[in-house]
Amino acid sequence: MPVLAFVFLLAFLPAESESGGYIPKAASNPVFGPRQVYGLVNGSVTVKCFYPPTSVNRHDRKYWCRESAMGCMTVVSTNGYTAPGYQGRVSITNYPQAENFQINISALTAADTGTYQCGIGINGRGLSHKVSLEVSEGPHIPEGAELFYVKLHNTLTVSCSFGQNSNSMRKFLCKMEKNSCPTIVDSGGNVDKDYTGRVLLSNKEPPGSFSVVITQMGWEDSGLYLCGVGVYGEKGETKQLDVHVYEEANTPQGKLTVTAVKGSSATFQYNYIPLKRSSDKYWCKWRKNGCARIIDTSGFVSGLYEGRVAMYDSPNNNTVTIILNQLKESDEGYYWCMTDEEREEQSSKELKIVDGKPGLQGKKEVEAQVGSRVDLTCSYGCKYYSYQKYWCKWSSTSCTPMLATDQRQPGPDVTCDTDNKTVILSFDSVAKTDEGWYWCGVKRNGLFGETMAVYLWVTEDAGSSTNHNLDVDPELLDVDPSGHTKSGFVPQGRAYSDAGVQSAAASESSEQSHGPNALVLSVSCAGAALLILVIAFVVFKYRQLKRSDLVSVGSYRTNISMSDFESVKEYSATNNACVQESQETQIGGDEFITTADTLESTAETKKAKRSSKEDADLAYSTSLLTSSSTVQGGPGGDSAAPAVAPPTWEGQI
Repeated sequence: MPVLAFVFLLAFLPAESESGGYIPKAASNPVFGPRQVYGLVNGSVTVKCFYPPTSVNRHDRKYWCRESAMGCMTVVSTNGYTAPGYQGRVSITNYPQAENFQINISALTAADTGTYQCGIGINGRGLSHKVSLEVSEGPHIPEGAELFYVKLHNTLTVSCSFGQNSNSMRKFLCKMEKNSCPTIVDSGGNVDKDYTGRVLLSNKEPPGSFSVVITQMGWEDSGLYLCGVGVYGEKGETKQLDVHVYEEANTPQGKLTVTAVKGSSATFQYNYIPLKRSSDKYWCKWRKNGCARIIDTSGFVSGLYEGRVAMYDSPNNNTVTIILNQLKESDEGYYWCMTDEEREEQSSKELKIVDGKPGLQGKKEVEAQVGSRVDLTCSYGCKYYSYQKYWCKWSSTSCTPMLATDQRQPGPDVTCDTDNKTVILSFDSVAKTDEGWYWCGVKRNGLFGETMAVYLWVTEDAGSSTNHNLDVDPELLDVDPSGHTKSGFVPQGRAYSDAGVQSAAASESSEQSHGPNALVLSVSCAGAALLILVIAFVVFKYRQLKRSDLVSVGSYRTNISMSDFESVKEYSATNNACVQESQETQIGGDEFITTADTLESTAETKKAKRSSKEDADLAYSTSLLTSSSTVQGGPGGDSAAPAVAPPTWEGQI
């Protein structure tokens, strides 16, 4: 049973290989050339064969041979040999820098039709590629496929032109299979899911021309393609492209996907082999209908990315490094590093954003006055303890790092406090020219790591502090003497609330042409204050009345607050010390109460028997006695009888 299952699986393997539409890795031949070449009698043809650019291949023997029953007989080689019958009409030339060699055959005859090989080394033992040559009398011959020889993980760039009349027609690139040619990309924005983020179709001059770029070429990308206008198999024109992918042992392979934490930064590194030292490079975000440029080596930076992106070109090691910070979810996607030279390599990488905590922490916005001292602080995690730390001031052309030290230096200085795990950029006396974006970052072994961006605002003085809130009423913004509003770049997402600035701006506007508005504002404020005072007074009186009781003293009825009685009682207790113990005051008929201890003890004894009216009468009597005692104990020590007799009480106590 297991044997039958194994045989059943093997039966499907060839079919899957064919339907895949590409040459498997094991079958890929390092030497590559055209599969079919057409020529006219008495005409000429040129055959171009590519080879891996190793030192051995560049200097080894190249040959062109014709297959026969006895083997592959050499027609011409780079050793200087030319077979009889071909002398004077065949030649072979090696182009090491272009990584190919070419065979030119002229004065073609029908007898030249046959199968040939172009190769390196010894016939039949080295690297070779089969080519079929067909010679006819014409008058027309089929157009041969254009050859493309691409290193693994590198970029394929093709150009197609079909004349001005085809400018309005649909443009496309498809990959040929057995009975069809599935579309990879077209001018309508359709992209095959297997090529998402790594293929781009762009219109070129003259009208009717376009180019297609495919990055990160893999083994499965080898094969025959058609670029054309119209619809395949129905209308329009097509051009055949023969693409071969090969592997080079020393080709550096970077990560195809970059994963970064939201709010942190991502670092992209691209390798390239420049054909021109002066060619400009640019970085863009891929979309189905184009690639939006973000930054380039000439100093251009998209306004949406100011302060967020930096590009470092290293021609010595043929790398381009791009850092993008302040990451948001909308930053996810595919990013390309490209040049304006179509023959140079283009490269793409995918960015994925995940949730997490950035490794660098600190204030993202700092404000300081001219001449003051200011510190920009960046805290780093334990994982960056052994990394180099730096600060740099960002510009559209560079962000040159100032590495951290443990000693202060004149001017802006970067110090690293390893105990607190902080990197500090200090300004002893900050100037207006110091305003801008600053980056804190880490690097190791020359490779850039995570970064954090901080914006430093520098104001002239406290009275002219710039209001950074984009939502503030324009009438409250600072205005210079000429009447023009202050302007400057504001980072995305900045939001401020500066009460001092708004009040200063409001007072300034009142001094100008806002008299009526200021008068209305002043009256409104005064009315509000008066209303608050009235409400407070009413509440106070209401609470006071709530605490008062109706007291009847003789024929006199009035509202007396119980708090008044309590204060009188406290005042009497404190002044009884000044009254002599023998002093007595008549109350009612024949009953006497001593003003010292006797009054208090008597009150406590009868407290349970008295009603609220009696308590009120007693409190009133106590207040009169206290007043009498105060007069008797005056500075002169003389006693005086009260000028007014005590009132007649309705009932005896």
